[in-house]
Amino acid sequence: MNNFTFQNPTKLIFGKGQLDALPKEVEKYGKKILLVYGGGSIKKNGIYGNIMKKLSDINAEVFELSGVEPNPRISTVRKGVEICKKEGIEFLLAVGGGSTIDCTKAISAGAKTDVDMWDIVTKKAKATGGLPFGTVLTIAATGSEMNRGSVITNWETKEKHGWGSPYSWPKFSILDPEHTFSVPREQTVYGMVDIMSHVLEHYFHQETNTPIQDRFCESILKTVIETAPKLLDDPENYEYRETIMLSGTLALNDMLSMGLRGDWATHNLEHAASAVHDIPHGGGLAILFPNWMKHVLDDSNADRFKQLAVRVFNVKTSGKSDRQVALEGIEELRAFWNSIGAPSRLKEYSIDESSIQEMAEKTVIARPEYGNFKKLTKQDSVEILRASL
Repeated sequence: MNNFTFQNPTKLIFGKGQLDALPKEVEKYGKKILLVYGGGSIKKNGIYGNIMKKLSDINAEVFELSGVEPNPRISTVRKGVEICKKEGIEFLLAVGGGSTIDCTKAISAGAKTDVDMWDIVTKKAKATGGLPFGTVLTIAATGSEMNRGSVITNWETKEKHGWGSPYSWPKFSILDPEHTFSVPREQTVYGMVDIMSHVLEHYFHQETNTPIQDRFCESILKTVIETAPKLLDDPENYEYRETIMLSGTLALNDMLSMGLRGDWATHNLEHAASAVHDIPHGGGLAILFPNWMKHVLDDSNADRFKQLAVRVFNVKTSGKSDRQVALEGIEELRAFWNSIGAPSRLKEYSIDESSIQEMAEKTVIARPEYGNFKKLTKQDSVEILRASL
């Protein structure tokens, strides 16, 4: 493995009733708060009222930015930045899932610079600071609650990019599994696909001697596979929600990438697809990941695919070549995602051949090649997207 330095400054506050910690944590940073959230589900399920009560207990002055999109947009980020600068906001509180948190990270950085935040997202400029922020997680999926990464969409230019900075770590994140009880079935499925996809992005790498990291990845994958059908049958089961929630955090808090560099080509492909068509991130990943796997599989890397097939999906090896075992493992992944209701074809989102070239161009907008496990070009993108129709 590579040499590495690991540091994660986010304070994770996990478990039932942990929202009680909110006033004490917020008070450390200030009392002029911008509350950032999505479409209003937190008002229906009571989380909003509980948070407002706890903030009133410390006499906080609360401003609100609602309506954060599932693929958060730079236009919404700019609204948040404007509020922060106009009102002298001291602390941001993201209440929701990864989209809300990603948006809040961008607002945090944008509030501390005169540079347009899209220039930072597209790496034309660097963040020079950030307002402190915390999160109350309501959807288990992206892991954004304990990392510095953020993905923002520019709907005007049909671009979607990931970015991050040393200033975009949450100060704290409160994770109460009960807050995810009301997440709809479809969103729960997308979240579990996203969690598994993050783990798989780490798993496909070129480093040697990574048995610990591999076993970390495999254990999370197996745990999600075992828990997912039980959770979908019993969506208010605390233990199942707890397991999936922690899996989501561990999948992308940098623990799995210690000493290695994962692939991330499939995320690049999905960002291109959802930049053009605004599809759900987890749905796009479910469609694209198995097709990326088939596309890059060859004799030089079949052993890694075989290891996944055997250790995670219990594929039998007797009388089969490594490539046959690998392909069977890919089919098992597809079958599992199908079994929990994830999509398998782009046509399920009314995407057809007509936008293949446009999506493919988006995959190489930052550089002519992408992916770390195996370098891909625009033509590779065309082939994977076409296979996904």
